[in-house]
Amino acid sequence: QVQLVESGGGLVQAGGSLRLSCVASGITSSHHTLGWFRQAPGKEREGVGCISVTGGTNYADSVKGRFTISRDDAKNTVYLQMNSLRPDDTAVYYCGAEDSLLRQCLLRPKKFDYWGQGTQVTVSS
Repeated sequence: QVQLVESGGGLVQAGGSLRLSCVASGITSSHHTLGWFRQAPGKEREGVGCISVTGGTNYADSVKGRFTISRDDAKNTVYLQMNSLRPDDTAVYYCGAEDSLLRQCLLRPKKFDYWGQGTQVTVSS
């Protein structure tokens, strides 16, 4: 059984930082593209960042220069370091895994095969 479990969310003031973690079980993370997505109330799920099996990354324009995705396959874990947080970053953040060995990744939710349950990030002004 595949499980992705996110942690690290919380309440932070604008300009602050958070680090999200997502531990995968039931899959070998080194065989999967890993990604972070978010969904705010009343909005569709949108891609934040993804990282391929070779370390290639892709970010949404809204987070470039502020967020960094990384992976530790020895720990089956993907991270999202979020700096300079803004109130419009408030959302439930989900990690996903895509069964892909491609060197590049795309921020398309429909391509991802497995999802975590989400962790709330709230940024106050």
